[in-house]
Amino acid sequence: MTPPTILEGQIEHITFHNDDTGYTVARLRVEGEWKPATVVGNLLEPKEGEVLHLEGEWVIHPAHGRQFKIHTSKTMVPSTVEGILRYLGSGLIHGIGPKMADRIVDRFGKETLSVIEESPEKLAMVDGIGIKRIQMIQTAWQAQKGIRDLMVFLQGFGVGEIYAHRIFKRYRDRAIAVVQNNPFRLASDIFGIGFQKADAIAGALGYTKTAPERITAGVLYVLQRLSEEGHIYFPYDPLVDQCCELLEVHGDAVREALGRLALKGDIVIEEFAETPEGSLVDGKAVFLAQLHHFENRIAECLRGLVTHNAEEPIDDIDGALHWLQRHMGIQLAPKQEHAVRQGLTHKLMVITGGPGTGKTTILRAIVEIASRHRRRVRLAAPTGRAAKRMSEATGQDAMTIHRMLEFSPQKGGFQKNEAHPLKCDLLIVDEASMIDNRLMYHMLRAIPPASGLVLVGDIYQLPSVGPGNVLKDIIASNRLPVVELTDIFRQATSSRIVVNAHHINQGRSPELKNPKPEEPPADFYFIEQDDPEKVLDLILTMVAERIPRRFRFNPLTDIQVLTPMHKGLVGAANLNIELQNALNPDGPGWERGGTVFRIGDKVMQIRNNYDKQVYNGDIGSVTRIDRGTQEMAVAYDRRSATYSPMDMDEIVLAYAISVHKSQGSEFPVVIMPILTQHYVLLQRNLIYTAITRGKELVVLIGTRKALAIGIRNDQTRHRYTRLKERLEALL
Repeated sequence: MTPPTILEGQIEHITFHNDDTGYTVARLRVEGEWKPATVVGNLLEPKEGEVLHLEGEWVIHPAHGRQFKIHTSKTMVPSTVEGILRYLGSGLIHGIGPKMADRIVDRFGKETLSVIEESPEKLAMVDGIGIKRIQMIQTAWQAQKGIRDLMVFLQGFGVGEIYAHRIFKRYRDRAIAVVQNNPFRLASDIFGIGFQKADAIAGALGYTKTAPERITAGVLYVLQRLSEEGHIYFPYDPLVDQCCELLEVHGDAVREALGRLALKGDIVIEEFAETPEGSLVDGKAVFLAQLHHFENRIAECLRGLVTHNAEEPIDDIDGALHWLQRHMGIQLAPKQEHAVRQGLTHKLMVITGGPGTGKTTILRAIVEIASRHRRRVRLAAPTGRAAKRMSEATGQDAMTIHRMLEFSPQKGGFQKNEAHPLKCDLLIVDEASMIDNRLMYHMLRAIPPASGLVLVGDIYQLPSVGPGNVLKDIIASNRLPVVELTDIFRQATSSRIVVNAHHINQGRSPELKNPKPEEPPADFYFIEQDDPEKVLDLILTMVAERIPRRFRFNPLTDIQVLTPMHKGLVGAANLNIELQNALNPDGPGWERGGTVFRIGDKVMQIRNNYDKQVYNGDIGSVTRIDRGTQEMAVAYDRRSATYSPMDMDEIVLAYAISVHKSQGSEFPVVIMPILTQHYVLLQRNLIYTAITRGKELVVLIGTRKALAIGIRNDQTRHRYTRLKERLEALL
């Protein structure tokens, strides 16, 4: 067998690199050679200026000529001043850019890397470096070493560098030990890894299929996955079947694991009579312990609010309503007046209804009367955009629920609770259909017993992204006052967005006839097209040219493309690439995870980040990219956040987003493709949600057949919850 060829040199240029697989094409400067060599193969997060020791073979590529095919690689410390300068100037170390690298190397020469490693305090001798910068450099240097060691360890398991970054971010210096001791933790702890990849690592480390640790981790993984689909619990026997299918083991092994988890307190197995819908085969349900606790406490907190007396009820409601209508210059409809009375006289009530049914007027009325009677009123909503709309509608300050509850990762969670309750006599929460099991629990426990609570929402929209169906279950229990608004007010009937949304919600076909060119423009258009490529072209020209030219909307800030799917020609992933090329094609970019981000790009946070105070679904704009410090800044509605390479998996381009991610937001213009290829996801509440996100203009592009399929499909995916039954038992 021919021994491998050894090649050593410094990376001069990276032609291509895939973050997921590590596959790289690079130019390597080899000492004594007059031109760089082309090297191809898997490299662990290569950087320009990095010195490599490679083992492999020379091959001749039919199109690209002579190349060095990498078998194994090892990072070496550069030994020359020029090499050290290129190494540090590449942005490898957070806090050191090209100019700073030049000053450091000019001061310490060949000893530079030894100083950073062994005597970082000496860096203070360099102009512009203070204590804070030294700490930043020291932390980044140690992190780089830790990530490198972890990448080498994970290389044999087929784990790419994106996941290695996430693993290191989660476990830091304990990463290798955690993976060795319990690789199954990766499935629940690390976004995107999943049980299969963690299981493969465990298999390589010697775990068998029947290992108790494997089966226990698999059961928890299935329950977690089901909670991400919205379930609070899952029926026992179907759960066992799903676990058996995933783990390829017998049911007895899964049932034993369920028993162990119940004894340990990680899950709760609850038995109750079969529900009317027949959703339980044997009356036995399995909950993740935390979700079980949250659901029970939600029911108990609601009971506590309802049964506790208000401190000072408003006596003269008739006089207050008369004053209000004179003061606001309006005439409340009978159902609106009923809703205002209920909101001011009951400890807890729900207002639900679609667009144009007068919810905003009711909110303003309740706030005006309560404030006039010296009630302390707090306004909140699940998202920043929804809170902003609430403030504009009422003239009062509104905030996100997280901000209201004073979430602090440093102090260990929400600071408002039973011991430190909110200071209010009435709390009004908008977009309540978005509130999941966990957030509702934390909000309810922070409401003082004497306070009132008004929940406002539209139960016909998509349910919360997180587990539970809280608002719908509260209404279905028939234990609390509910006002459902169904009549569209006259001023709203001129909006085809509003009228068509209600038609769709009622299972009727919307009005799809577009106005003629000589007629006044409408706020709802349907463009029929069944060819996905032509649909894509239409979306691009609509966003970049036609709508901005005719309606004077800004394509970046005013127009939002919504889509039912992530994949495919008109899925979110491809639409984002095409729209970025159309709207923001130029300027320096920063590639992470196969996506190039540029200044001015519209981006979205896809996971809650409590440290940065940005949350799943927040949309912002890239304002700064610093290749030297390896940082990117994003401006959101009320704050700015800075991202390092380890955080970049939390944001995606947002020129196009899924309908689910649009919940709680409103956009001046919404464009949505609707094709039969989307039939798996086409549901009435999805189409209804998408249309009601548009404030001034909605454009659907697709086929009447696909639209009809979605409108007919009102069978929303069932979520296993018990809040309705718990409320029925308590109230």
